[in-house]
Amino acid sequence: MTQSLEDYLEMISFLADEGDVRVTDIAIRLKVSKPSVLNALKTLESQGFLQHAHYGTVQLTEKGIVGAAAIRERHRFLTIFLRDVIGVSPEIAEKDACSMEHFLSDETLQKIQKISRDKTIKPVP
Repeated sequence: MTQSLEDYLEMISFLADEGDVRVTDIAIRLKVSKPSVLNALKTLESQGFLQHAHYGTVQLTEKGIVGAAAIRERHRFLTIFLRDVIGVSPEIAEKDACSMEHFLSDETLQKIQKISRDKTIKPVP
């Protein structure tokens, strides 16, 4: 999955925590056009991550819920690691974690988790 699609999946998950998810909400939060959102939704739907009826709400499938949870957990872990272990400012930690969550290999993430265990950060399952 591309970084962009991961960002969409993560945002849909955050919005779902707040209630119904609509194309307009996604576009506003990600600062993209509605046609861009519709293209991403079409791809995510074809991959089994969500369901979206024309002019309806967006709903994550079980696969989408699991995928989004993994992305969110990587983001959470990396933000905490950068902020609390490395000492990066909260704003930069959040920004960098958003980028890193898409590109770090599982091996690298596992090594970072190993380092963090001494700092009481819970590792990603």
